[in-house]
Amino acid sequence: MLSESARMTTAEEARYRIDYPNSKPRATKVIALDPPSEAVVKRLAQGQWQQATFFTSLAFDGAPRSGEGWSMKAWLSDLAGRTKDLIDEVASADLVVMIASAGTKPKTASVIAEACGVRKVMTTALIIGSEGSSDDELSRTLAALRPYASMLVIASNDDYIEEMLVALRA
Repeated sequence: MLSESARMTTAEEARYRIDYPNSKPRATKVIALDPPSEAVVKRLAQGQWQQATFFTSLAFDGAPRSGEGWSMKAWLSDLAGRTKDLIDEVASADLVVMIASAGTKPKTASVIAEACGVRKVMTTALIIGSEGSSDDELSRTLAALRPYASMLVIASNDDYIEEMLVALRA
């Protein structure tokens, strides 16, 4: 008797295969959460990507004046320095990837995650610089990002981040 894997490679089973790609590229937004991750994001942006957009910072408008409703605005900066509305960028995304360096407590992750939650956009967080950080520094960053990411990955090196983005169809 053939194993399941061997049976699936037979000519008889080949007639059931679909002859086109099983998924389309995702509209991915990659956001650096701190200065060390900005360098990584800028380097990654130089690669060939299908539908990925790269951002380097997040800024906020002030709190509303007394008597006004809350409508905080958050702004991203693209690599050319143009300001983009976080809500608009999330609305056009299938996936948001946040990149932070080990040892930091990226407070902006909560705002990005909230915008993604409203639009039902999946979030992934990648932590860089783990090889040069202590366990305490890494734990601090993990704890800061864990509530805000559907998937949280500690990258062994910057090349791993590129491979992860390819695997996520960015």
